Amino acid sequence: MIDLYTWTTPNGRKVSILLEELGVDYTVHSIDITTGEQNAPAFLDVSPNNKIPAIVDRDNGLKLFESGAIMLYLADKYGRFIPTDPEARARVTEWLMWQMGGLGPILGQVHHFVKYNPGKSAYAEERFSAEAHRLYRVLDERLSGRDFIVDDYSIADMACWPWVSRHDWQGIALSQYPNVQAWYKRLAARDAVQRGYDVPKKVNEIPSGD
Repeated sequence: MIDLYTWTTPNGRKVSILLEELGVDYTVHSIDITTGEQNAPAFLDVSPNNKIPAIVDRDNGLKLFESGAIMLYLADKYGRFIPTDPEARARVTEWLMWQMGGLGPILGQVHHFVKYNPGKSAYAEERFSAEAHRLYRVLDERLSGRDFIVDDYSIADMACWPWVSRHDWQGIALSQYPNVQAWYKRLAARDAVQRGYDVPKKVNEIPSGD
């Protein structure tokens, strides 16, 4: 049994989608980051960086924060969605780190400056929007001739998809990036992705990507 501490953000949805794909039992603990629940001592005991998501593995008592670390741990624990071949594993890890170090942080800045604080810093809006488009181009080129980021469906796909699902927040039309658009829709059609998207609660329908 896995205890999942999460909220309705791309980083939270990465882990809930993986848990749904794995089909393992897990208990959801909703951490409302809009009201400061991430600062509660009980949550800090699990996630000292006061960020969601975090998990506790009841099998061994392991407490783990950082979405990428959680995804690697769960994929290894259950032996799915990450290859055992060293080269293929390295490639999945590479793209997971690309999301953690690039796609997620940059798109998060776009959300902050473009969606929530428009007009406060033209420089920041232009800088982060331009970098967002560059990252979308990187992903689009990677997906040329591929159904998934690293051949087979993996945690790399699950990590990137929730960030792309907020393309409207980023002012990006997926039609500009047809390989990303096809991949996005491919994942959006998966039952486990649909279920994981609505954890810990349903906020909206999954954007169509059109």
